[in-house]
Amino acid sequence: MQIPASRTEEIRRPRVAVEADSPALVIDDDPPINSVSVVVPLLDEAESLRPLYQEIVDALDPLGLPYEIIFVDDGSTDGSSRVLRALHAADERVQVIQFRRNFGKSAALAAGFAAARGDAVVTLDADLQDVPAEIPHLLATLEEGADLVSGWKYPRHDPPSKRLPSAVFNRVVRAMTGVRLHDFNCGLKAYRAEVLDEIHLYGELHRYIPVLAHFRGFRVREVQVRHRPRQFGRSKFGAARFFRGFFDLLTVLFLTQYRRRPLHFFGWFGLITLLVGFCINAYLATLWFLGNPIGHRPLLTLGVLLMIIGAQFVVFGLLAEMIAHTSAQREFSIRRHLRHDTPLDPARRDIPRD
Repeated sequence: MQIPASRTEEIRRPRVAVEADSPALVIDDDPPINSVSVVVPLLDEAESLRPLYQEIVDALDPLGLPYEIIFVDDGSTDGSSRVLRALHAADERVQVIQFRRNFGKSAALAAGFAAARGDAVVTLDADLQDVPAEIPHLLATLEEGADLVSGWKYPRHDPPSKRLPSAVFNRVVRAMTGVRLHDFNCGLKAYRAEVLDEIHLYGELHRYIPVLAHFRGFRVREVQVRHRPRQFGRSKFGAARFFRGFFDLLTVLFLTQYRRRPLHFFGWFGLITLLVGFCINAYLATLWFLGNPIGHRPLLTLGVLLMIIGAQFVVFGLLAEMIAHTSAQREFSIRRHLRHDTPLDPARRDIPRD
């Protein structure tokens, strides 16, 4: 892929060759990006769609790569569908997916990812705050060795009522996941197609795609991108969305760290609760042996209750382990599998073993 010289230097991928007397083997460090899919989820953005389409075309045409633009209408009611049908009729590179009602951004992205055919997939919001001219920059960073490139809106042109909760959210996510990004919720991102093959989106998990990819072993990078004030429509950000994001953070932490070892999650709560309950009951038992009545003390009820709850946590963990074992899926992610294209030698099976 040819990236404009103003954005990056020529990219050279290292190649490894074996000795001449061995079977031919040439390995590219990363497969080249020969095609691009742009996925644009939207809700009630009719006024933004035509200028957004033109900016995407202006950004991608100079690259000389085949590309497609996939608009996913998440139940718009403002006439967005009419604009999208017109764009589709005028340009065969435009796909339109229209939901029957509003299902959420994660569902819209999942539908777009399923329809995408490019080697690289770029996402951006439809409100014109993301700048399509940054797409070549993101693609160049993919070519330099990243699997996922997340934009960092800097400087950010949003009101304080949106910036401050977002800053708190980003700090909490960084601290709890260890993924060192400044802007998890930036809509402008670029992915190699294989990243999206291994990530299942639902709920509000779209903002945690970099976290999910990181825990699958993919290389996540962040680059600063330009940001603009909203020109049309209204923001979809709200307090309910902010709190839903934290609930989904707990989901992500559980899925990435405890999905295949749930007893490690429930077990800690169970053991701590059991230990506290045991200490309380041991203290009360000592008082009883010394002749002090304990039947009327609320502490006795608390100690027994804590031990019962602790035992239940451990049982929950064991049951979750059984469910995880019976529904086991592949937990690893293979970047490449190298092997020589030579037949197996049956004689090797007869090699004696000590």
